[in-house]
Amino acid sequence: MFLRRTLVLIPALNEAASITETVRAWQLAGACRVRVVDNASVDSTAPQATSAGAEVISEPRRGYGAAAWRGLQDWPSDCEWVLFSSADGSDRLSPSDLPAWQQAVDAGADLVVGDRTALDSSRRHLKLTQRFGNWLCVTAIAAGWGRRFRDMGSLRLVRRSALELMQLQDRGFGWNVEMQVRALELGIRVAEVPVDYYPRSAGESKISGSFAGTFRAGCGIVRMLIYLYRLKRAHHRSAAISSALPA
Repeated sequence: MFLRRTLVLIPALNEAASITETVRAWQLAGACRVRVVDNASVDSTAPQATSAGAEVISEPRRGYGAAAWRGLQDWPSDCEWVLFSSADGSDRLSPSDLPAWQQAVDAGADLVVGDRTALDSSRRHLKLTQRFGNWLCVTAIAAGWGRRFRDMGSLRLVRRSALELMQLQDRGFGWNVEMQVRALELGIRVAEVPVDYYPRSAGESKISGSFAGTFRAGCGIVRMLIYLYRLKRAHHRSAAISSALPA
């Protein structure tokens, strides 16, 4: 099973109320390793995660991308995959989910994204801000890169070799957007698999839980999309000029 070769990576900011349950859920699911990145929490997130049996590392620079990047350093040699998961317990793989994810892995996918929009039971837990942000992202990617994804969810499984090729630069909220765009540009095989999505087990979302959080995340995502599209256009112009030059 792929989880036996997977590092589950959990960026966490002030999630003491839910991190223990989240770590233990992945341990019970059969993950090879569970690593929590404490993103400058001011509560007991780090000691709670340590007590639950996770490896805990610190990233003082706030930002999802910063925490995710830090968590990828010193990648365990026995893990071929990394699975990004939320600390709040909202995204997890139930035993009934695992066969579809394993099938995607066996079929050769290098990036498997959990699709929260495919199931009625999951869609009803998505807030309006999440639905709008999701629609904006998938629409922009379809317009700029030609493939319309269904979701931009945080639960995603990536093969190590594919992630190294992506060379992700974002250190904020554009991490997942950059990942999916870079996968398209590099021809990396992507599969979207329906997944259950749950209300957070405790606490309040840092993004959808407030207008300020939603605004900051939205600005970061839009900036990343603009940056990636400009980079794409510049690359195409450079390629066109090179092809027009005499040999």
